[in-house]
Amino acid sequence: MQPVQPGRMMDFPLTLTHFVERARTFFPKSELVSTLADKTQCRMTYGDFSSRVAKLAHALTTKLGVKPGDRVATLAFNHQPHVEAYFAIPCIGAVIHTLNLRLHPTELGYIAKHGEDVVVLCDEALLPLLEKFKNDVPSLRKVVVFSPDPQKKRTSPLPDGFLDYEELIAGEPDRFDWPALDENSAAMLCYTSGTTGNPKGVLYSHRSTVLHSLVTMARENMGVGGDDVVLPVVPMFHAAAWGIPFAAIACGAKMVFGGGHFDPVTLLDLMASERVTFSAGVPTIWIGILAALDAEPKRWDLSSMRTMVIGGSAAPPALIDGFATRYGLEVTHAWGMTETNPLGTLARVKPHLRSGSPEQLLAMRASQGFAVTFVEQRHTDETGRVLPWDGETMGELEVRGPWVAKSYFGDEGADRFTKDGWFKTGDVVTIDGEGYVRITDRSKDVVKSGGEWISSVQLENALMSHPAVLEAAVFAARHPKWDERPVAAVVLKPNRTCSEQDLAACLDGKFAKYWMPDKFLFVEQIPRTSTGKFLKSRLRELYGDVLVK
Repeated sequence: MQPVQPGRMMDFPLTLTHFVERARTFFPKSELVSTLADKTQCRMTYGDFSSRVAKLAHALTTKLGVKPGDRVATLAFNHQPHVEAYFAIPCIGAVIHTLNLRLHPTELGYIAKHGEDVVVLCDEALLPLLEKFKNDVPSLRKVVVFSPDPQKKRTSPLPDGFLDYEELIAGEPDRFDWPALDENSAAMLCYTSGTTGNPKGVLYSHRSTVLHSLVTMARENMGVGGDDVVLPVVPMFHAAAWGIPFAAIACGAKMVFGGGHFDPVTLLDLMASERVTFSAGVPTIWIGILAALDAEPKRWDLSSMRTMVIGGSAAPPALIDGFATRYGLEVTHAWGMTETNPLGTLARVKPHLRSGSPEQLLAMRASQGFAVTFVEQRHTDETGRVLPWDGETMGELEVRGPWVAKSYFGDEGADRFTKDGWFKTGDVVTIDGEGYVRITDRSKDVVKSGGEWISSVQLENALMSHPAVLEAAVFAARHPKWDERPVAAVVLKPNRTCSEQDLAACLDGKFAKYWMPDKFLFVEQIPRTSTGKFLKSRLRELYGDVLVK
């Protein structure tokens, strides 16, 4: 329907092309720092970066024959040439498809075939992984290999038919006449982790990515700005690294990348040496970082750090409180999914609530917060009835907004989208009167004992407040009478001891009796998904019959 009186503003397309040229024009001296395999750093300015984006665009179109709409995959860690692909591919009208290198080769083959990838840009260290599935992708025409160090000539030969990235872009013009793109055209293809069936493709548009970047830069949200030094710990092969590289390029923030290094010591070394102000990653990464800080509290100077965003799964309050009370470090708790481009909510304490008690403030910071600008939230029961925001009633979180998927690439999973235009997240939550969302479980992980729901997340948070516990995951084990009962898998901190009775005492009085785990299992490691979350389906496979006699 046309407005009665249309506005008289320019119809300026929201495309990533603007970000590339903005970086070249206004921020040519800003820096990108990549960590190489030997943990040395490779540095490059935004000016050089913008020229290399143009060179890659020329090479893709003239040498590799990439056409608008073609999917060009990346199989790579976090580094500056990967960011070049983040921009060059969508800005020529093609679609960048980031392959999650932590998936099984069979899954990678399925995803690359489903996405009909025509070219793969691959890290040299990941060529053995690529070899395991590339023959399963009939659409694949060329493999381009990123150099171990983009500032040095390759010393080892590549397999026959493979192209060197630096040789491919060498000699190409450093300017590109970018096509006029429709802002609704596809820019990036990301697949879900596929923990409940085959991975599903989510097709981001230029418009959704630009809007997401603008909200990421807003002070009310993550506040990424030009004076930040940004370290995306979240992998670039997972949900667009939460959109952080796009926002950083748009505002000229210095970016620091850890390459293939995700260990706490390397990340802490980078934070201290590069004076990082902003970082983001999943809880398991930050659990390890806090443990490393506790082991050597005076080793790293993190006084430059403005905030650390934790998302991907619920962060234990003990983790958020530990950073704050022991090291004066602020955690911003976030929630999102691949399907939300990915930012959905942020835990910000509203001004009129800041006079609350320390316990109340921690509860708000440890919640998933409330929806960011342009995202709307609600929760519903199994019949689709919208539930009250009373802080107690549990239901499935649903969201909608301009960077929320309306369907999957290939049209699978239609049941995740409601008839009235909402996306069903699969997260079981409560929402209080202020709009704060609190995840009580994933719908596939909630323990249903005798018809009653038990929140594994709340039990895990309580267990991880115990001083001897490093990690805890609560899962549903089979039970002959109650169908399911909670069992806790626990990893202890180094050189710490704890008994099942100690853990039961830690929970006693905090939960209803029927919530108490029937058993505590002490394990060396909790299995993880490809994105670093606890893999409870694997725990159920390993220990699901522990209560069956």
